[in-house]
Amino acid sequence: MEKVQKKYGPSTVATLKAVRESELGIFLDAETGNTNDDILLHKTQQTHAVNIGDDVKVFLYLDPKRRLTASMRVPKMREGQIARLKVINVSKDGAFLDVGAERGIFMPYAGMRGNLKIGEVVWAKLYTDKSGRLAVTMKVEDEIRRASVRAENVRKGQVITGSIYNITDRGIFLLTKERYIAFVPHHEAPYKPRVGEEISARVTYVRPDGRINASLRKAKAEAIGNDSDKLMIFLQSHDGRMPYSDSSSPELIKGKFGISKAAFKRALGHLMKDGLVIEKEGWTLLKK
Repeated sequence: MEKVQKKYGPSTVATLKAVRESELGIFLDAETGNTNDDILLHKTQQTHAVNIGDDVKVFLYLDPKRRLTASMRVPKMREGQIARLKVINVSKDGAFLDVGAERGIFMPYAGMRGNLKIGEVVWAKLYTDKSGRLAVTMKVEDEIRRASVRAENVRKGQVITGSIYNITDRGIFLLTKERYIAFVPHHEAPYKPRVGEEISARVTYVRPDGRINASLRKAKAEAIGNDSDKLMIFLQSHDGRMPYSDSSSPELIKGKFGISKAAFKRALGHLMKDGLVIEKEGWTLLKK
């Protein structure tokens, strides 16, 4: 007898007819002509009552015994759509993302951006791979470009918030909550953010094409104020004296305060201008 090839496989969505009932639930017609191939829709996987003869939209997956099983909890997004999805598992071959279905959808390693961690949320697209199974990928640049809008009524210095969808040799790309595309050059990022991370950035330029250039660095005036506060706190906790001044080495300043020599000089100059400190013989002293 010629063997009928199975029509349906795991990680797919199908509409199947309910053909018989058992104590466990409803069996769906796998359309092979062999009732042994019928697919169980367990009672716990039904979102509403199913009767014999009903056409039921289901998500198919393999149970722990590698049997094809059905669930009425299907993906909450359509193929080709992008969304922010949570990473629920990571392996050497890729990762599994939560699309709202009974099981996570696999993302092959080739579709990943960076080394993902469980619990992170990333931009991803749902698609069907060459084997006919649903899969996800983080390569969403084209979709984000089509979904984005021109930045209007945005001014230099304004703070924007968005989530990172790609990091390249050029810099960091994010989509803001207003659906603006923003670009942060690496030299404007004082730390290394992760793909998927939600960040706030300061607008440095609004381009003619409606995209935004931005920086993760604080505005200079704000940075000076923060650095000056660091120096004042240090002085106040060290009897108003510190053996650091304009003549101190950049390495010493970086190691002690975590800022560059240039930032130290700006902050120190700010305090001197306000009449709060003086320099004497390589020391900085609080003015009495």
